[in-house]
Amino acid sequence: MFSVVTVPFFLFLLLLLPLFAVAQISGNVSLGSSLIAGGGNSTSWPSPSGNFAFGFRTVDNDSFLLAIWFDKIPDKTVVWYANGNEPAPRGSKVELSMQGRLVLSDPRGNELWSAATINGVVRYAAMLDNGNFVLANGITTVYSWESFKYPTDTILPTQFLEPNSTNNKLSSRATESTYATGRFRLRLNENGNFILYPVAFPSLSPTDNYYEAYYNLTWLTGDSSRDVDRFVFNASGNIYIVNKTGSIVNLLWDNTMTPSSDVYYRATLDFDGVFTQYSHPKTADPSGRWTIMRSIPDDMCGAFNGRLGSGACGYNSYCILTSNRRPSCECPPGYELVDVNNRFGGCRPRFRLQTCGEEDTTNATDLFELQTLRNVDWLPSDYEELKPYNEQDCRSSCLSDCLCAVAIFIEGTCRKKMLPLPNGRFNILVNGNALIKTRKDDTSPEQDVQPPNSVEKKDRSTLILVGSVLLGSSVFFNFLFLAATFLVFFYMDKKMRHNNHKSSVLRSNLRSFTYQELADATDGFKEEVGRGAFGIVYKGSIEEMGSTNVIAVKKLDKVFREGEKEFKSEVSAIGQTHHKNLVRLLGFCEEGQHRLLVYEFMSNGSLAEHLFGISKPDWNQRVKFAFGISRGLMYLHEECSTQIIHCDIKPQNILLDDSLTARIADFGLAKLLMSNQTRTSTGIRGTRGYVAPEWFRNTPVSSKVDVYSFGVMLLEIICCRKGVQQEFGEDDIKAILTDWVYDCFKHGKLQDLVEDDDEVLNDMRMFERLVMIAIWCIQEEPLLRPSMKKVTQMLEGVLEVSVPPCPYQLNSHVPKYSEPNDMSTEYHSIM
Repeated sequence: MFSVVTVPFFLFLLLLLPLFAVAQISGNVSLGSSLIAGGGNSTSWPSPSGNFAFGFRTVDNDSFLLAIWFDKIPDKTVVWYANGNEPAPRGSKVELSMQGRLVLSDPRGNELWSAATINGVVRYAAMLDNGNFVLANGITTVYSWESFKYPTDTILPTQFLEPNSTNNKLSSRATESTYATGRFRLRLNENGNFILYPVAFPSLSPTDNYYEAYYNLTWLTGDSSRDVDRFVFNASGNIYIVNKTGSIVNLLWDNTMTPSSDVYYRATLDFDGVFTQYSHPKTADPSGRWTIMRSIPDDMCGAFNGRLGSGACGYNSYCILTSNRRPSCECPPGYELVDVNNRFGGCRPRFRLQTCGEEDTTNATDLFELQTLRNVDWLPSDYEELKPYNEQDCRSSCLSDCLCAVAIFIEGTCRKKMLPLPNGRFNILVNGNALIKTRKDDTSPEQDVQPPNSVEKKDRSTLILVGSVLLGSSVFFNFLFLAATFLVFFYMDKKMRHNNHKSSVLRSNLRSFTYQELADATDGFKEEVGRGAFGIVYKGSIEEMGSTNVIAVKKLDKVFREGEKEFKSEVSAIGQTHHKNLVRLLGFCEEGQHRLLVYEFMSNGSLAEHLFGISKPDWNQRVKFAFGISRGLMYLHEECSTQIIHCDIKPQNILLDDSLTARIADFGLAKLLMSNQTRTSTGIRGTRGYVAPEWFRNTPVSSKVDVYSFGVMLLEIICCRKGVQQEFGEDDIKAILTDWVYDCFKHGKLQDLVEDDDEVLNDMRMFERLVMIAIWCIQEEPLLRPSMKKVTQMLEGVLEVSVPPCPYQLNSHVPKYSEPNDMSTEYHSIM
């Protein structure tokens, strides 16, 4: 790792040659040229080959990013941007002035950003084929300004970083979906050390306040400590540090790569702080995607040891390393995300914290309790350490201490912590319990505030009382007053009910469409992309603020006809959901007998098409599907204001977005089915084969029906085959996947399930874990099935998975797994 490899200086120059061989005759941008944000098709300046483009990228309907992106691949990945913290409004302009200045200005002409050119005449600009946008004088290859000298979160082949210069660092984005500057930095410092740092966030200082590095690549040459020349990402995809003589003094990764002309490369400091090298096939095939080649650090969760800053995740949360070696952040019991759209933004208590007043300390054990979280710790944030203690002593000490928010008990030692909790991580090596203090009544701070309605009611009562006293001298006037009051309140109550009913949908930010609008959007409901028990799905597009959005319109032909109230109340519940693993509802139509729902369009079809098609997803992708679906179901069951039970979890109802993220569709629609509208001949809701046994017993169902369906689907995902294979005979145990899986598990022959899948065979420990979780989920007895929260924690390694019992009860009369036979067909590129 630290050996010096001598490379002739001229060979080093050849490696960097593409950086200088950029003189372009075609594609130059002349002085006076400009682009308008949202101004039609002319919103970018492409490179000669078309690999890259410079111009405006849409952030939302009215905000735009001045950026450089890969222009030939479907997702148009951004590699540089100028105004991430303050996106430009529609109508903004970027112009190469006649004086050679590159300026971004808003519609009123106010300057938002400009390229800081060095001295020299600018004759033209150019978007080069290596991803570098330059301001050139046309005479030399020394540019007055170039985007490679001002990197954002990404470095490209032939680009380099230099110590003591403007281009010595990368900055992560704040979240995966935004371009604001985040809290991680990559730097090549003045001593030539390659380091990854967290910073104070958000910081008002123009210079970053660096905390202790969580990754430090120390290099040793035996020479002067200041002979480092640059950090290089060469055209072959190799990344290393060279000294001033052109010798490689350190490779970032031990294994070097062979050149390939068939792929794009990029290396990005991702929003989660992991520096990752990606590759992407040079093809316009929609199935092509960025693949992780290598990343550092290997364990982001365990990389932080400093006292300052929140660590890999936000304050009061803890970090879990997922199966693909990426950090995932979770809240401890009794806590919730500060920002539901940012899992890395930290957690806050959803209860009133303990005060040091008499009311909270006299009867602390009556008001508070300690919930156990296994193998989680927040380091280093102790304010008191007690030993030798047993766990009960540790619990008592924390409950009686008004400052104690969490106690960590490990092998006779009790360590107490106050809020905020930094640097949390799950690690099986902790081998102890985190005792989380929560309030027993789980009362949120907001519940102590008197709601506006109660104040309004109190004011009304006061008015009635005063009026009654003033008119009390006359029975006749009192009678008139009471009659008038009754009529007024009757009218106001009726109006309020109507307004509340109407606003319930508006509060969920759903758009109300007319039937004609949706007919026009779908060209008369022309392109059918899916069909199921709820109705038919059509592809369409809508124009909003000058941009076109593709949508999926679902016509619900068999819903309740009991009127507007029932439909809108269910739609409102669906519309208030927001999670990365759910298909988002955009709007609805309730006009006469027409009931339609408008969803975002999912371009990659259903999970079933990928699992059971010709080209199978790789093992890591399948595991990612399972994790995402589990988190989506946990959100529906436990994190929504009103619990939503899906009732029809299956691969056909899991859709994949542009980045192949699994998104649950059709959730919340079960209540919209007519009472006599079922999906099978058994009179139950759901799809046979995925249906929990309690449906057949005519007993009340709970969220555990979704757990059962998830377990069946989890086996299909990890084994990459359908639950029933008809080519096997009825007596062949392989015909029914759930039976075959349990038989292989019982006899220790899990490798038989994936005998042709080398990726799985090399990760049998994870495969066995997922099999055991699935068997717990398909237990016939609902009480034996875990909740989706526990399923998610088992998947992520927070909870241990014990050996499951046989899922089938003896003498059970519940029908066994059979081929799905509902009214639906597989979706194709819907929602």
